[in-house]
Amino acid sequence: MSELRAQLKIGLRAGIRKGWGSFVWICKIIIPVSFVAVLLQWTGWLSQLDFLLHPLMNVINLPAAAALPIIVAMTVSFYAGIAIMVVLPFTIAQIILIALFMTTAHMLIVEGIVQHRSGLNFIKATLVRIGAAILCVFVVSQFFANTSQSVSLPVSLATQTPFIEILKTWAIDTLRLIGRILIIIMLVMMALHALESLGWIKYLVRFFRPLMKILGLSDRAATMWVTGAGFGLLYGSAVIMEEAKKENLTKEELEHLQISIGVNHSIVEEPALFLALGVNPLWLLIPRFVTATLAVHALRGLQYLKRKLLSK
Repeated sequence: MSELRAQLKIGLRAGIRKGWGSFVWICKIIIPVSFVAVLLQWTGWLSQLDFLLHPLMNVINLPAAAALPIIVAMTVSFYAGIAIMVVLPFTIAQIILIALFMTTAHMLIVEGIVQHRSGLNFIKATLVRIGAAILCVFVVSQFFANTSQSVSLPVSLATQTPFIEILKTWAIDTLRLIGRILIIIMLVMMALHALESLGWIKYLVRFFRPLMKILGLSDRAATMWVTGAGFGLLYGSAVIMEEAKKENLTKEELEHLQISIGVNHSIVEEPALFLALGVNPLWLLIPRFVTATLAVHALRGLQYLKRKLLSK
């Protein structure tokens, strides 16, 4: 019993140390990137970019107004995108499609850097997530009618908020976000290192092995997949980067994992946020799970063909 307690203490200490180091690194990304994005939003430059997404909105059967919350979610934050979406008079079908796009492709700069540091090129990670979002929304839109009908923007959105108010909101939201990240990272890293020090990680891997085969992922990616899919790329980044440094996975296996959790992550919190808006979580879970699975298997197939051609 004393030996077990000693191992547990070692694991918890290691988890705290690694968790704090990862938290500091994430803050160095989140704070400046989110500030610049909010500054662009306040100046109006961000809203002027929505014309770039208007043609895309037509392709995926959404009105032009849907571009605004989607752009904000992709650049500023997922929560800011929701805040804008709820003040616009979208139908429930439009909300489902916008929510599906936003849960698939949001905070692309910050999360793209996290993925870049742990196995997947930033540009590739971003393009995969945007492509997956477009595919998901286009397919799901076929189940609804009249989702492209126009929506009028409220006058309140056209009124520029004083910069001091924007700064205050940004500071409060950022503090809340990094506070949540700190708590989750510490708890997850402490739990992970405790399990590792006790030798129980193998049971976690064994339990998720059948699911890893369906997803096209390596058995050794189980811990990283559970963390990323369950907690998200930001909250799970400490575990993802820590495991990637151990080099237990090949470059290809890391790419498969990052594509999977890039498309399909935070499967608990994000769908739950849309419950209040009347969105059935299955509309957000099933399309992303299927798309992530198909994307990984497609990449595996391409890599297999490439090896075959090079071997000739």
